[in-house]
Amino acid sequence: MATTVRRTVLTLPAAPVGPPNPLPALRPLDEMHSLDERARQGLPRDMARQIGYEPLRTLLPVRVLDGYGRERTPTRLDAIVIENERLRAIVLPGLGGRIHSLHHKPAGRELLYRNPVFQPADFALNGAWFSGGIEWNIGATGHTALSCAPLHAALVPAPDGGEMVRLWEWERLRDLPFQVDLWLPADSDFLHVGVRIRNPHERPAPVYWWSNIAVEEHESTRVIAPADEAWHFGYERSLRRVPVPDFQGADRTYPLRSEYPADYFYDVPAEARKWIASLDEGGRGLVQTSTDILRGRKLFLWGSGRGGRRWQDWLTEPGTTGYAEIQAGLARTQLEHIRLDGGEEFSWLELYGPLAADAATVHGDDWSAARAEVGSRLSEALPREAVDAAYEAWRPYADAEPAETLATGSGWGALEVLREGHKLPGTPFEESTLGEEQAPWRELLRTGVFPEPRRVTPPGPSLVAPHWRDMLETAPADPLAEYHLGVAQWHAGDLAQAVRSWERGLELAPSRWPLLRCLAVADQQGGNAERAAERYAEAFDDLCEERRDDGDSWTAATVALGREAIAALLAVRRTAEARDVWSRLRPSVLERGRFRLIDAQLLLAEGRAAEARAVFDAGFEVADLREGAEILGEVWSALTDEPLPDAYDYRMRPQS
Repeated sequence: MATTVRRTVLTLPAAPVGPPNPLPALRPLDEMHSLDERARQGLPRDMARQIGYEPLRTLLPVRVLDGYGRERTPTRLDAIVIENERLRAIVLPGLGGRIHSLHHKPAGRELLYRNPVFQPADFALNGAWFSGGIEWNIGATGHTALSCAPLHAALVPAPDGGEMVRLWEWERLRDLPFQVDLWLPADSDFLHVGVRIRNPHERPAPVYWWSNIAVEEHESTRVIAPADEAWHFGYERSLRRVPVPDFQGADRTYPLRSEYPADYFYDVPAEARKWIASLDEGGRGLVQTSTDILRGRKLFLWGSGRGGRRWQDWLTEPGTTGYAEIQAGLARTQLEHIRLDGGEEFSWLELYGPLAADAATVHGDDWSAARAEVGSRLSEALPREAVDAAYEAWRPYADAEPAETLATGSGWGALEVLREGHKLPGTPFEESTLGEEQAPWRELLRTGVFPEPRRVTPPGPSLVAPHWRDMLETAPADPLAEYHLGVAQWHAGDLAQAVRSWERGLELAPSRWPLLRCLAVADQQGGNAERAAERYAEAFDDLCEERRDDGDSWTAATVALGREAIAALLAVRRTAEARDVWSRLRPSVLERGRFRLIDAQLLLAEGRAAEARAVFDAGFEVADLREGAEILGEVWSALTDEPLPDAYDYRMRPQS
């Protein structure tokens, strides 16, 4: 059959992502994959330099997504099917362009871990993320802020004369446009993926990319890559070089032979072909390979311990097959960012397909023989020269203009193109995609004035790039403009000036709570916990007086501010005021698992330990529990010396 592309609808049990958190993300980034300067000592010089190169300080201008729950209902998801007689790929353009499924027809075999549900969890840089398939991680260390966001998608001509699907968006953490081109040449066993990241600015930009592939995990699953050493990163936040495959008495290329979650970044020699494979007991499975610029290869495993198993159940359906992740990236580790000069681009080709190798060799004791066997079978199925040739054939098509629109992403790229007039062949950011969130910024660009809202509502998202900050500094000093200016100054590291802007805005602001909350965060960062608590209490009072309805935006604001206010008040032992905030939240909010946990913390602070224990005994689920968070164990330990129940055990590292 000829290669075809068609739209379809996929129905999955899904929990809604919910509205974005309206409070700007002013706090330092909460990302597990980080090293302090001391931990970087002794690393190779180029690796240490790239680990220290432009790490994110905050998530701005991106908003946090933490409004999801755990209740799933059948939900229709737009999908794109790319198919030839050998393979069928299903893409979800509305969810970060995730490849949900890659099915090998001759074997009747799914090559990926295909999650039977859509369940957001707090793993992305900005919160909501889901497991399974192949995801495209761009921006900064961690799962992309686009995990649950729509991308633009369209048909474009493919190098073989057929059609390919182009996905593209403007990545806002680094202010860079990117594209992912997907096509299946006729009769090919390999999905072709062309990726390009462009820097249209004059200044250099830090770039991060990791393609993350979820594969089924069984006792016999083995992950093989062309390396004898790896950089091991555990949730103790240390990076060290270890041998492959045997480390600390076990063969770590079998994901279930580790107890705790960990990353293994394979140290693939510069001259070696870049590939990674996950193979079952019969020597069959998935292989990923690429052109050489995509240097890094990684195995992430959950391990066989209670915490890892609990997370797997949390992210999918209990009782289903577990999964591991094999990954490919621009750097050796995910802790690094790479400099992309102004006006330049990175581009490469990846290929995904089935591989069959001799099972006895793959699972034998000779690691060199296993690597050689897989490498040889890959060369037979897809010679290295063929990959390089396919990349060169694709490059002229990367600029091809889209023919038929398949999906629409955000309007942020259109706003940047409108501001700067960027010429980006192949990835049009049409003015027609501008929406309500971009409207006030378009008005600022057109008139030099940031418009005041026509009705009382929580403030919209802030923009923080230098050019927007400059425009806000010259705009009339209205309260809302001062609010957004302070956010931009905070992002730039000018904390004192941010505070001055917020204080100026507060003098005339009809809506005080957004500015008071920003000032409260500044107080916390400055070590003034008492004043932070006072400002949080005042902000919550003001919000309760101002809110107009129970709509999504007002509910999200109340939930987010209430949660922060309670934490700030408890930190200075103002327990009665914290309980007062809790009591003014809607009953439906108090039923959420996060607020059941907060209730237990309040009860504990009030000296009512038995009632706090009863909250745990009754059972609750914190839908937005953060990757690596240990809060459940900490509160439990304050209540009892009994072992932490399985239902609350999400620990990802050994107990110290």
